[in-house]
Amino acid sequence: MTKPPYRGRFAPSPSGPLHFGSLVCALASYLDAKAHHGTWLLRVEDIDPPREQAGASALICHSLEAHGLLCDEAPLYQSQRAQAYEQTLNNLHDAGVIYRCACTRKRLTSLNGKYDGFCRTHPPAENRAAALRLNIAHARLAKHIEQASQFVDGIQGHQAFDLGSSGDFVVHRKDGLFAYQLAVVVDDIFQGITHVVRGVDLLDTNAQQRLLFYLFDSRPPKYAHVPIIVDEQGNKLSKQNHAPAIDNDKAKENLLLACRFLSIDTHQFDNLNIKEILTHATEQWSMQRLHKQHALTLKGGANE
Repeated sequence: MTKPPYRGRFAPSPSGPLHFGSLVCALASYLDAKAHHGTWLLRVEDIDPPREQAGASALICHSLEAHGLLCDEAPLYQSQRAQAYEQTLNNLHDAGVIYRCACTRKRLTSLNGKYDGFCRTHPPAENRAAALRLNIAHARLAKHIEQASQFVDGIQGHQAFDLGSSGDFVVHRKDGLFAYQLAVVVDDIFQGITHVVRGVDLLDTNAQQRLLFYLFDSRPPKYAHVPIIVDEQGNKLSKQNHAPAIDNDKAKENLLLACRFLSIDTHQFDNLNIKEILTHATEQWSMQRLHKQHALTLKGGANE
């Protein structure tokens, strides 16, 4: 069998403008796609309006363009994909692998991260607001999926997860919004994604997503989880931690610094423009240089 052509993606959520940690992740996924002569896509994960910042999607797209990270196809916006997610939920319902859950936030917090299946055996009243959870046992049985989920990550190496470690997970939220786990898999299949390069902070979502791929009769992409960028106190650079927006006027400096965080030698890059930097960085790109690293420290600020 011939391998499908490489298709990778960067999938930011518009909860704020692009920061340096996100730039490093975007650059890694871009370089991996280009090193494989593949297609690099942009997907905007705008399905959580309460967490989104007005205008952030446009700011993110502008920042990526300023740094030369141009997607090869038109961006996909998850806010326009509700019909596909709804159809998938209908299919899961018909297959008998989801159930309604009305557990309160207080009760869920008391479970210490592992859902006990209470609503699976105690269905809530139809008039109560409820989330939808995937019945992992039924899903595994339907597709003969093993309890242990194992794969080799391109950067973090061999990974093994117990599908039952966190219990049945949410695919549609109580507030009526589609869950990230469902949307990301439906869209990876829709876009024909073959490789996913993303932050290591998402590694623990992998087992659930791989389960959904198999449930949907699809092959999971190959994954590589890059180290997260942390500040000098060890805090992850994130919008939640108020990481500053990347300065587009210093795009070249940002790009050179991001390259160095990805173990790319930039000593000969000083006189290059952004397009040339990306070309030479692609030639140097190697995941092996990041082997099993989980965090990299940013001293000062990205633009200092």
